[in-house]
Amino acid sequence: MGYFQFHKSPLFLKIIFIISIAIIFFIGGVTFKHITVLKKSSDFVSKSHGVNIELERLISFIKDAETGQRGYLLTKDEDFLKPYLESKNAVKKSFNKVSKLTENSRAQQANLKKLLFFINKKQNYLSKSIYLTEDKNYNKNELAKNLIIGRKTMDSIRSQIEEMMITEKLLLNYRQQEYISTMNYTPLLIYLTLIVTLLLITIAFIKMNRDLVLLKKTINTLTVANEANNLAEIVGGFGSWQYNLDKQTFTFSDNEYRLLGCEPQSFTASGESFYQFVHPDDVDYVRENSINIQSEVNLPPFTYRIIRKDGEIRYFRALGRVVNVSSGERTYIGTTSDVTAEVEAKQMIELRNRDLESSNKELMAFNYIASHDLQEPLRKIETFLSRLVTKDYSNLSQSGQQYVSSIQSSAKRMRVLIDDLLQFSRTNKGEKIFEKTDLNIVLSNVLQELAPTIEDKKALITSDVLPTFDAIPFQIQQLFTNLISNSLKYSKENSAVEIKITATTCTAENEENIPDTIIGSNLYYKIVFQDNGIGFDQEYATKIFILFNRLHNKNEFSGTGIGLAICKKIVENHRGFIIANAIVNEGARFTVYFPVLS
Repeated sequence: MGYFQFHKSPLFLKIIFIISIAIIFFIGGVTFKHITVLKKSSDFVSKSHGVNIELERLISFIKDAETGQRGYLLTKDEDFLKPYLESKNAVKKSFNKVSKLTENSRAQQANLKKLLFFINKKQNYLSKSIYLTEDKNYNKNELAKNLIIGRKTMDSIRSQIEEMMITEKLLLNYRQQEYISTMNYTPLLIYLTLIVTLLLITIAFIKMNRDLVLLKKTINTLTVANEANNLAEIVGGFGSWQYNLDKQTFTFSDNEYRLLGCEPQSFTASGESFYQFVHPDDVDYVRENSINIQSEVNLPPFTYRIIRKDGEIRYFRALGRVVNVSSGERTYIGTTSDVTAEVEAKQMIELRNRDLESSNKELMAFNYIASHDLQEPLRKIETFLSRLVTKDYSNLSQSGQQYVSSIQSSAKRMRVLIDDLLQFSRTNKGEKIFEKTDLNIVLSNVLQELAPTIEDKKALITSDVLPTFDAIPFQIQQLFTNLISNSLKYSKENSAVEIKITATTCTAENEENIPDTIIGSNLYYKIVFQDNGIGFDQEYATKIFILFNRLHNKNEFSGTGIGLAICKKIVENHRGFIIANAIVNEGARFTVYFPVLS
């Protein structure tokens, strides 16, 4: 009973498997080794005998040629020339056979070269002797000389053939010794091979047993992972599908059915069954993208509409890629996500963006038109005020004159405000045509434009050599004008104005003022405007660039709060940055960074 149980156990089958493999390896190894050795030995012996036979035939053909030559020389009977003439082809064929048989022996190939030299020499002198006797008055001494050389050459041929036979005999002895040596160590090699084989089979069995245990654990893990994936699909609102490219079959996950409003596995998974849920207007689009599954490795994401079983329209997004499973089959795996909320949010954003763009265009138009339309009544006010001051100012009472002065002052501020608004509008909507701009020329034009104010303030303005780069010339001139005017305006009383302009190059990584989002290797032109004016509190360093923002009362300093906002916009139009630093009563520093474009 115990034996029967052992016989039926998997252990018994494993032992039989190991023994069978060991026996097959042993028998196969021994048989293969002996057959290989015997075959080589047989080939060696056969070739050696073949070489000896052909060498004997070769010398026999040469002897026949020599005998035929002698018979012809003695009798002048041309029948004796027949073996002589036939020997040339026979010698050639025999020599080629020997060469073929000894092609793997360098020594014999070297001997054959010498033998060929002697054979050619022998045949030449045989032919030469026959040629001499054709002449009735031939020189007998020369003929005798040729015959002697021919006999010596024949001796050399015999000697060379004997040397080749001896060499072949040595090779045969060497090969026989090699065969005996091989047969001596073959059993040891067989047993070593057997031991290694058994060891490898044992290792393979151990690994197979471990893999089996690991496989069980993996199956358990995959079962848990599959359930977790099903739960993740439910929570994440997506489904998965597989398409076997070889079998052309689909597989849907449970949640793929739920996304369609159906019970899991309620219908057979296929392309046609899925198309029934696709919105009629999107069916052709989905089919066109699905064709790519047959030829592309990756399925790019695309969005389409479906009509659920309950009639609700939802937006789906599909994507996938090809994977090669261990069985060799190519399978497309993909996911289907319900992106209805995302699409609706995007549509809402696009609608709001269009509304915002429309509002922005209306605002720009309003700003431009209002600024222009305001100039006409302002021009009339200024005209009538000018006439009133010219003709009737002295007739007005003191309070009336004050009123007129206040109206003139207000009209002047309105004029400046309108001009600044126009300038800001132009900066925002003007065409951004870049051209090579020499900042030194720009600075020179600005200084000429501001010459009266500079002279009135007794200002000293110094500058480094400024760079030349692609820019919008009129905007750069406006930038320089505003910054220098700002320094002249906010100067100290009873103190000469000093404005220093410096220019260097820098990289973003070495400048803390440039945002971290800028790549560190980018080069920038750094231009600094430093003055010795009244300065300002550093906490207002960013606020001063905001439109209509003023740090001082209009009665203290004139201005509209637009100039620095224009500067910021101009620098941004050039993809640069502007930074303000200041100390109260010590001065202000405006640093402008322009990118160095390659």
